[in-house]
Amino acid sequence: NLPFLDTGLLYRAVGWTLREQGGDSANAIDALAACTFDSALLNNPGLRSEIVGGLASRVSVHPEVRRALDKRQKDFASQPAGAVLDGRDIGTVIAPNADVKLFVTASSEARAVRRFEEMKRRKEPANFDDILADILKRDERDQNRDTAPLKPAKDADLLDTTDLTIDAAIQQAIALVNAKKSSRQHKDPA
Repeated sequence: NLPFLDTGLLYRAVGWTLREQGGDSANAIDALAACTFDSALLNNPGLRSEIVGGLASRVSVHPEVRRALDKRQKDFASQPAGAVLDGRDIGTVIAPNADVKLFVTASSEARAVRRFEEMKRRKEPANFDDILADILKRDERDQNRDTAPLKPAKDADLLDTTDLTIDAAIQQAIALVNAKKSSRQHKDPA
């Protein structure tokens, strides 16, 4: 019952807004101008499109864009009752002092299959090879950007979902969180 934020949607909203404004994703000034979007945009299913996902990855390399979105994410993460954030730099940049950090991963191929199936369910045109190539390019870009590169936090638990169903991945995530909480309670019996 914790509030949830898919931080990737913030970058997708920037990509969407940039496209609507006719901006250039390689231009930091254009990308920064697209950071002032209405929060209602986060509910737009169009943000999940492949085109917008590619734009999100390209605008996320700009330090100015990352700084513009950092406060929004940090404010969300610091809610008194807790929160869950999903994103590529949450454990390393946004919430480095989080009580529990999970670095959820899967092989590129497994992620491409999942994305391909998701697009087919939504009746969107889908080509597996194009999806896989896009995932590989995005990972390369995100892992090698200067600001907030994609990498696990040193104290994050790894959850590889390559061979897991959704239910099995959820159960494993819950087990990791419970183990971390239990370990913390044994250290701090007060």
